[in-house]
Amino acid sequence: MTYQTPSTAILRLAGSLYLTIIICGLGAEVFLRGPLVDLGDVTATAGAIREAAGHFRLAIAADIVMAAADAALAILLYLIFRPVAPVLALAATVFRLIQSVMIAMNLMHMQSALLLITGAPGLVPANAEAMALHSLSLHAYGYDLGLVFFGVNSLLTGYLIGLSGLFPRVIGAGILLAGLIYLTGSALRFFAPALFDSFAPAYGVTILAEGAFCLILLLGRTGQRQMRTA
Repeated sequence: MTYQTPSTAILRLAGSLYLTIIICGLGAEVFLRGPLVDLGDVTATAGAIREAAGHFRLAIAADIVMAAADAALAILLYLIFRPVAPVLALAATVFRLIQSVMIAMNLMHMQSALLLITGAPGLVPANAEAMALHSLSLHAYGYDLGLVFFGVNSLLTGYLIGLSGLFPRVIGAGILLAGLIYLTGSALRFFAPALFDSFAPAYGVTILAEGAFCLILLLGRTGQRQMRTA
């Protein structure tokens, strides 16, 4: 049994949302928040955030945009893959939406850290800075907890890509591998934190895999005119 492929407009909109997610996510973590935060140095982190509070606020804003775009993308990917495997497509959507909500709610830890560092009435500055670093640490753990759900979503999405025949199978394999990396990284963060930094370079694979999927969506073309059902 066959179904017509989704429209070019839907594919390109999904690709645009994916690109927004990548830009905002990397921008917030690598360029805006990352250079300011050293979880091993309370004083340096507090000083850096205090001096670049605008960058820190911009990182929060970027993550809000990323979470909103991620929720919208989850819906579009459901529309794309629903004809080939409706239950799996729905499951993938649910896991991605859970991740989006967790990322958005987790931003309260960042806002808490900012409020503590820029002025917490009634608190001794040193105590406020220590509490702020704790909030930032919770944000890091909360982010990785959200990636557990995104890892499951990636496994399902990778399988759906391969099952549909809509995109090259290598794209599906890459997304599957990305899902395994997300799950492994999150497991290390919680259960073997001493190994997490050594594993961190593996996340480069996830950037390549998701970037490739984003690009093929932006092109708005599929490998076949019709997608297959199982």
